[in-house]
Amino acid sequence: MSRNQNNLFAVLAILIIVTVGCVYRSARDSEPSNSPVSPIKAAETPAISTKENKKPDENKKIDKGDFIVEHLAVKNPRYNEIDRQIKEEKLLEKAADKLNRSLILPKDIFLRTKDCGEVNAYFDAAEQSVTVCYELMEHFYKVFRSDGLNDQKAYDKMFDAVRFAFLHEIGHALIEVYNLPITGNEEDAADRCSSFINLTELGEDGVNAVIAAADAFAIESKNDTSGKRNLADEHLLQEQRFYNSLCMLYGSDQKKYAYITEESYLPKERAVRCPQEYERTVQSWSDLLRIWRKQ
Repeated sequence: MSRNQNNLFAVLAILIIVTVGCVYRSARDSEPSNSPVSPIKAAETPAISTKENKKPDENKKIDKGDFIVEHLAVKNPRYNEIDRQIKEEKLLEKAADKLNRSLILPKDIFLRTKDCGEVNAYFDAAEQSVTVCYELMEHFYKVFRSDGLNDQKAYDKMFDAVRFAFLHEIGHALIEVYNLPITGNEEDAADRCSSFINLTELGEDGVNAVIAAADAFAIESKNDTSGKRNLADEHLLQEQRFYNSLCMLYGSDQKKYAYITEESYLPKERAVRCPQEYERTVQSWSDLLRIWRKQ
């Protein structure tokens, strides 16, 4: 197995073992040499102070489900090796165990990695499953390579972007099974859920994931030569997702990420509202998930 395959194999373990998560259906999710975000460098994430309920929560839910791994047959031979390694190392099983020890579920949710015949990662409400497609990993790699990154850097950025996309889909899953009240666009809510988890719980790896996602949005927008935009689509435009991701990052620590505004990656007119946007996102998702946490 090649080094890159080993790397790809390793990232699956990282992106799925998150202790809480939220992410629905988006393949349009990085760092370009010429993109507006390429100079951004990850820094340590500040400690986030959220209010914890010290008293036992009488509204705690009853655990009736589990995260369950399903191994599906691989149709494309080029994914056989990575699929075999995932099964032998029981990576999904270990991830499901960690999730099951962290979250209460009202019903089962299935975790899958497979070749899908399309570039995608998605939550299927009918099957109650979260799937990360091998094609999506290839897509992110090609996106970063198209912007001039060398092979290793493109793989590194791909890992981070996949983490953001996976948590986006977990967000959709939790919105569905928890019947969470989302008053705005659900795709945007899932993006913010992913940013929330990445920036408050995953440290530098999480910061890298948000930056990689922003970079991917910027590069995909720049590479889009179709001249058409489906404004009726439930997803925000890639440019909007780019700025929203930067806003969450800047809002988490204005001093540490001051260069985002100083170098005009994020307009100051938007940046001034980002600290409040970030705090509201953190508080909202913390409150929504509180009764579903086992600890």
